[in-house]
Amino acid sequence: MIQAPSLSATSSHRWKVLTAGVAANAAFSVAFSGIPMTAVLMRSGYRLDNAALGLVLGLMGLGIAVSELPWGLLTDRWGDRPVLLTGLGATALALLAMALLAAPTPQHVPGLGWLGAGLLGVGLLGGSVNGASGRAVMSWFAEGERGLAMSIRQTAVPLGGAIGALLLPAVALRFGFAAMYALLAALCALSALLAWAWVHEPSTVAARAASPAGAIAARSIGPLRDARVWRLVAGIGILCAPQFAVLSFGTVFLHDAGHAGLAEIAAAMTAVQVGAMAMRVWSGRWTDRRRNRPAYLRACSLLSAALFAALAGLAWAGEGAAGTSATLRALWIGLLAASGICVSAWHGVAYTELATLSGAARAGTALGMANTSVFLVCFVTPLSIPHLLALQGWPLVWLVAAACAGAALPLLAAPAKAAQAKASKAALSRST
Repeated sequence: MIQAPSLSATSSHRWKVLTAGVAANAAFSVAFSGIPMTAVLMRSGYRLDNAALGLVLGLMGLGIAVSELPWGLLTDRWGDRPVLLTGLGATALALLAMALLAAPTPQHVPGLGWLGAGLLGVGLLGGSVNGASGRAVMSWFAEGERGLAMSIRQTAVPLGGAIGALLLPAVALRFGFAAMYALLAALCALSALLAWAWVHEPSTVAARAASPAGAIAARSIGPLRDARVWRLVAGIGILCAPQFAVLSFGTVFLHDAGHAGLAEIAAAMTAVQVGAMAMRVWSGRWTDRRRNRPAYLRACSLLSAALFAALAGLAWAGEGAAGTSATLRALWIGLLAASGICVSAWHGVAYTELATLSGAARAGTALGMANTSVFLVCFVTPLSIPHLLALQGWPLVWLVAAACAGAALPLLAAPAKAAQAKASKAALSRST
């Protein structure tokens, strides 16, 4: 069980820690979620086909997936501050190297290896921010605030995506990819300065580790051996597949199938990110009050499955039409945005539930497990979409997305209260 921090740990400084965590996640999210927003420009600028585009976009997710668990374990061992500073500083250097070595110019187009290695390296280093910032939030906020705090932290992902959708295509088109990568490096460096200024361990973390209750928690089963944690981790990863389908190939869908312009595409993807931000904050506060996180996660899974099934049907209807009318294009944009918002709204709630199951002292490991699952799916999704397109086009892509949302439902059904009661009884039996 997670013990509530003392009054000193819930002082006003906790909001500075949350701000630094949001800044760290947003800075990396501008890169991770924003670079795919330039997919159409990247395809032409680097002279890639859809299969190669899917590969390079997936490599950044692969890098995050491979590094998340090691970063999480290091966070629980070293603390939040050293991991955030190391990861953000190294990510800034990797992006700067991409600006110098992996940006296309009219005279030279870098090989696929340079682009892929650069994005893989950014993913490997940037994966540090997720578990470290999440553990900091769990350490500084009490139980009644954690859902809201974690959801605010998770708004950093769509916030960064919205900034990326608005900014990166314009920067890449007007100033080139070198300027875009340099801008991303500067954002990571700025967020590292905030982490340096504000992030440190609250005194209650050390006190809890030294207490009898802390000794009991240290002897309890860890996240890596807890079936409840693995079940939720799997559900989180699978439910991310339709989200990454929207983020990685939503722009291509609207451009190729809907014949939408860059302004319409940017507006649609920005709406997805802004809507996801609003829903994450609302859902965190709402589930804190009602204590119904598992039920909320299941509702998001069901609604996402229904929306993506509807999008598949609409895409199939559009393929049978003689041309893409303005009305049909508007329906595609609206339904894609609604689907993307719904399948992105649940992250803060799920991560709070996961960290609560594992305990604040081991939240870094548990969140690293979840992010490994998430970003493995992030790697596989853009690799799979071109093959689904070759088989049956966009209707199959969105139908598979709906199936993934439905498949996550039983994995999100474990009741948290029963799990917590079981953990409490186990801890009590060890202490007597």
